[in-house]
Amino acid sequence: MTEIDVKIDALVPEWLHLPDIAEIFDVQVTRVRQLVKEGQLIAVRRGENRALQVPAAFIDGGKVVKGLAGTLTLLRDDGWSDEEMLEWLFTPDPSLPGTPAQALSENRGTEVKRRAQALAV
Repeated sequence: MTEIDVKIDALVPEWLHLPDIAEIFDVQVTRVRQLVKEGQLIAVRRGENRALQVPAAFIDGGKVVKGLAGTLTLLRDDGWSDEEMLEWLFTPDPSLPGTPAQALSENRGTEVKRRAQALAV
């Protein structure tokens, strides 16, 4: 495990495998893979079998958390890696308060995007 893997594991409390998300969304697993490919979700290889997993905080009921895809696009356009985005999304920010991932799940996406844009300056 790399240093960033250890850090992300410490920050992200719960993970879901792609088939689990497909079941939650009531779609084929290929559709979930497409969401990852399109950049609407971040999936990283974890565990002994290096299976793709997504932070559970990115899933809200039967859909992707509102505002996540736009935030990921902003960060990706600024050259951030998936690991860097995960670290930022799950690191507490006293000005929010909480983590950017929590703020997104609480429908405070505008605040999160504002911070993401400020990082790009």
